[in-house]
Amino acid sequence: MRSGAFSRRRLLGVAGAGVVAGAAGVGAVQIADAGDGSDDTDPADLAYPFRGEHQAGVVTPAQDRLHFASFDVTTESRDELVALLRSWTEAAAAMTAGRAVGSGASTGYDSPPTDTGEALGLPPAGLTLTFGFGPTLFEKDGRDRFGLQARRPAALRRLPHFPADNLDPARSDGDLCVQACANDPQVAVHAIRNLARIGFGTVAMRWAQLGFGRTSSTTRAQQTPRNLLGFKDGTANLKAEDSREIEDFVWVRDGDDPTAGWLAGGSYLVARRINMHIETWDRTSLREQEGLIGRERAHGAPLSGGSEFTEPDLELQGSDGPLIPLNSHVRLAHPTQNNGTRMLRRGYNFTDGSDSLGRLDAGLFFIAFVRDPDKHYIPMQLQLSSKDGLMEYLQHTGSGLWAVPPGVREGEYVGQGLFA
Repeated sequence: MRSGAFSRRRLLGVAGAGVVAGAAGVGAVQIADAGDGSDDTDPADLAYPFRGEHQAGVVTPAQDRLHFASFDVTTESRDELVALLRSWTEAAAAMTAGRAVGSGASTGYDSPPTDTGEALGLPPAGLTLTFGFGPTLFEKDGRDRFGLQARRPAALRRLPHFPADNLDPARSDGDLCVQACANDPQVAVHAIRNLARIGFGTVAMRWAQLGFGRTSSTTRAQQTPRNLLGFKDGTANLKAEDSREIEDFVWVRDGDDPTAGWLAGGSYLVARRINMHIETWDRTSLREQEGLIGRERAHGAPLSGGSEFTEPDLELQGSDGPLIPLNSHVRLAHPTQNNGTRMLRRGYNFTDGSDSLGRLDAGLFFIAFVRDPDKHYIPMQLQLSSKDGLMEYLQHTGSGLWAVPPGVREGEYVGQGLFA
């Protein structure tokens, strides 16, 4: 059993190397087989604590796999909603530690087990579970559903319809969201499956998205990955080591919103499902591809010169104008073009088979954490949607915004401050 496998493992370097403390205070316990004599840590053996000052899965080193789920609350009872959040908290703490939900037992041989079982024997795989509250949890169709309307953050509302959006309501929004990230897809799927099972009768899954191959790095120890367009993605992403910028652009501060003091120490999660016109892109010249991105493909250096992490020179001119084109993604997303705004991205590639025309249903599942979506996301996305030449190859088909409560202290449940 998974819990048994966990008990046969030992903690490495508790006094030092075994606990990797991030700049924002999120630690990872490294677990390895007893007596293996190796100092190398398999990504599957990482275990991130569920409880802490902030929720894990934000500045945590981005894992390789994603299972994102949006839920609608089906109960009318505030007490039942709170009971669900308590149960989810207990289950999340167990699963992120590599344990089975409820020890995997059952109330009797003729009753269902408390854990679905497909992850028994697997290590934690760096699993993190991050919970968010959508605007419709507070108010829906003009109705204060759970007595929470007065505590709804001002910035928590449905994202606007951006130019060129083609949103599918069945892939957008939701009362609650859960982001499960792990280095093993089965561990991530197991986590969402068990939370959905626990929530039966209280919530119903609205939509979900599987992701693979992270498209950004959240620590300088990670190499910059590539998206399905073949280019390095997230070179300029905020990193956990950027402690000052993390405080300025990711974590909600006490006093940011007088009606939502419960959100201090939390963040806002933006999710956008972005389909890529893969077949059209694959027939586009390298020159045009690089011009649309604003970077050279092989190494990720800006077209103004240097290496991947060289700051782009937006003023440098070539024979036909700026070396970094005016409609390039790099230029339009640059902080100097967005009032200094930066964000922390945790996106993933996705492929969901093919569409009715036989084209790949594939692209980027964009996730970003921001302190204030009105300042740190919406203005930038409005500019990109209307001016970015890359939009010819993209279509946004899903969208959502959730408030991510602060971390869960010992004895608390996720979001407890909202219901206090």
